[in-house]
Formats: sequence, structure tokens, C-alpha cells
Amino acid sequence: MVRRNPLVWGVVFGLGFAGVTLVSHPVQRASAEPQPPTPSGRPAAVIDSKDISLDQADAALEAAARKAVDTKTRMDIAVVDAGGNLKAFARMDGAWLGSIDIAIKKAKTARYFDMPTGEIGKLSQPGGPLYQIEVSNGGLITFPGGVPIKSADGTIIGAIGVSGSSVENDHTVAAAGAAAVK
Repeated sequence: MVRRNPLVWGVVFGLGFAGVTLVSHPVQRASAEPQPPTPSGRPAAVIDSKDISLDQADAALEAAARKAVDTKTRMDIAVVDAGGNLKAFARMDGAWLGSIDIAIKKAKTARYFDMPTGEIGKLSQPGGPLYQIEVSNGGLITFPGGVPIKSADGTIIGAIGVSGSSVENDHTVAAAGAAAVK
């Protein structure tokens, strides 16, 4: 059963200068009561999702940046959350501007498919099962440098994408960032 909180009211904001009206609806909260069965007759499934915290994202950025310094490279480093949304980003001094978008897309690609982007690249070669997948989802990156980030229990909670050097260095730096998350 879904209950409406009577203290939370819808609010209407009129923005006459833009000709836009934003409408906010009352918040619905699930009660502790058992849920009725779904149309299939089975009980409703409960989804327990986990997400990367800002502290974890920062730890991944810091570890990746340290590895980039070790490899004498300048990198753009992006961390996305479990939904593929940008959570944290760093552009090292002197890193290529063109690599900003690539790093973000590598992180998103790794999260969307829960595998390193280099593995997707192997599957997306001509004749492969994922041929031309890089044109989906608004553009993906299918070469190394994107790695899923897992929590201590192995749940994927986000991903890291790195760009700014060879794909081998990009992957090495991304893997160091992902390994730093506990």
C-alpha cells in the first residue's frame, strides 16, 4: 500500500520569463505493510541497490592520479555512480582537453556493461557480436581505460574512466583507481 504524506504538498513555480512551469508532486512513501502480489501472482521483488559514495569516488581519483604520476602521464579521470552519472572528476595539469569527454564516456561504458571497456572493444570488432555498439547510448568508448568499481562484497557500485595517454597506460591508471575502493 502506498501512502501520501499529508505534510508534503505539491508546489507550482511559474517562470514567466522562460514560459516554463515546473510542477512538483507529493512524495509517495512505501509503508512497512506487506506488498500485494504482482499481476503474475508472485510477491513483489525488493531491489537492494548500492552506490559509490563521494569518499569512495575521491579515493579512486586520488589512487588513479598517483598511478598517473608514477607512469609519468597526465590524465583526465572520471568516476561515475551506479547509475552512470558523473560523481567525481579530475583533470591533471596539462592533460588533454579532448580527453575529458573520452574519460567520462569510458567510465559510463564500463558501468553500462559492467566490464572493462577493453573487453567490450574485443567484442565490437567487425564480425563480432557487439559490432558498432559504440554508436549506441549517445556514444560509447570501446578501447581500454574504463573499469567497473566494486564494493567489498563484489557489487558494482560505479566505474572509473581514464584518458590521456596510451590505452595501456589509461587502463593501468583506471585499474589502480578502481582497486582503491573498499
